[in-house]
Amino acid sequence: MNPISQKPPVAPAIPLLVGMIAISFAPILVRYSDAPVAVQGMWRMLFTLVLMLPFAGGKQLRALRAIKPADWGLLLAAGFFLALHFLLWMASLSYTSIASSTLILSLEPVFVMIGAYFLFGDRLSRKALAGLVAALIGIAIVGAGDSSLSGDALKGDLLSLLGTVAVAVNMLLAKRILERVPSFLYSLVVFAVTAFCFYLYNVGTGADMAGYPSREWLVFAGLAIVPTVFGHLIFNWLLHYVKPATISMSVLAEPVGASILGLILFGEAIGNWQLIGGAFVIAGLTLYMRSEAEAYDLPAEQAS
Repeated sequence: MNPISQKPPVAPAIPLLVGMIAISFAPILVRYSDAPVAVQGMWRMLFTLVLMLPFAGGKQLRALRAIKPADWGLLLAAGFFLALHFLLWMASLSYTSIASSTLILSLEPVFVMIGAYFLFGDRLSRKALAGLVAALIGIAIVGAGDSSLSGDALKGDLLSLLGTVAVAVNMLLAKRILERVPSFLYSLVVFAVTAFCFYLYNVGTGADMAGYPSREWLVFAGLAIVPTVFGHLIFNWLLHYVKPATISMSVLAEPVGASILGLILFGEAIGNWQLIGGAFVIAGLTLYMRSEAEAYDLPAEQAS
């Protein structure tokens, strides 16, 4: 039985489309900035926090005081791994193409699935396993094609891969924390920890955190408003009304949308290796998402 019974105030297709378009702009905005990626990441989180704080009422403060010490440890770890994800993935865009970087990033649900299998004992269906294999073959094809172009492109692919593993760890931690902490409060705390991690990194590397022209501040604000608020926060809100598998399918929009924008705005042609590998990745992820949707539709006693 589908446990979602709430009726959304608008047709889910509308915010879902907005979110899919919004997340496609993340790599574009990163490319437009000349600031170090850790500075971009810090201001992205800080601007997002400023936008969220007006909605944090007394209920959130009471929930904040109720967080147990063990959960604080998980929240700190989640914020650290989110910062690591942004640092590695955003850095990858300086070396490899937008298409390759975002295709690799779309493997996030695959790494979450692998982690959930080993950490939580979640079972893998044959369809999910086949999807995993197909997606990994696709990334191997993309990497092989990029390695023939330059060592820098392969370095960028590796950075994106490591960044994807980091965000998968963040998601696995979130899976545990969100059983006890409200999602809005979780986002507030984790974003604050992430911003602080970036601040420490910037201090350690001696990065200039404030001396930027107005164009850069527009990019920083754009990263907070477009892919974060109109992307990820909309997806979090939609989880109250649609299946998680529906939201997960949105990861397929980022490499497609970002690659098209990269072609239009930066003249980045999509090579044959990327097309072939991308087809494997999207086919594999689609197979996995379908298996997730089927498991989600099962009665609890059958799906457990």
